[in-house]
Amino acid sequence: MTPSDTPTPEARAAKRKRVPLVIVNTGHGKGKTTAALGTLMRAVAHGFKVIMLQFIKTTEDPRFGIYGEIQSAQKLGFEILPLGDGFTWDTNDPERDRQTARRAWEICKAKLQSPEYDIVALDEITYAFTFGWLTTAEVIEAIQNRPPHMHVILTGRDAPPEIIEMADLVTEMREVKHPFTTRRVVAQIGIEF
Repeated sequence: MTPSDTPTPEARAAKRKRVPLVIVNTGHGKGKTTAALGTLMRAVAHGFKVIMLQFIKTTEDPRFGIYGEIQSAQKLGFEILPLGDGFTWDTNDPERDRQTARRAWEICKAKLQSPEYDIVALDEITYAFTFGWLTTAEVIEAIQNRPPHMHVILTGRDAPPEIIEMADLVTEMREVKHPFTTRRVVAQIGIEF
């Protein structure tokens, strides 16, 4: 589909009755981002304009290059914006991380206000709550004030109760068995990124 073939948001909304949803993929199991990407991929096939904004990931991993989901999105014609500085579980500069998250949030708010998008995915945003970089109140307010046709997906561990309460659909990924836990197998290209 070329940009000139892309239907307008109004045309897409008129095509079918749309009930905008807030979807949360949370929990300690694998698959939160993967589930969001699957939803975006399906939506793109139906002509939706979608974007994923990633709070933790950078554009590429220095060991492996550009993340697989970014390569796939480019091939499928949708946008993923990595807005982070990398994984920050053991940060050496919490103030820099907070500033990075605040800058990322400003970009996310602009996308949430734009009628251009049918689905906005906020990948790993729950970590911004966990680390105190964002408040649930500001995120809920932005989501509640989004254009009336827009679906929103939030991913990450430990979604706060306020986010779960606001959501229409919440899925908790639960780890039953993981190769890192059982065999110390680390994240692999094509599986985790």
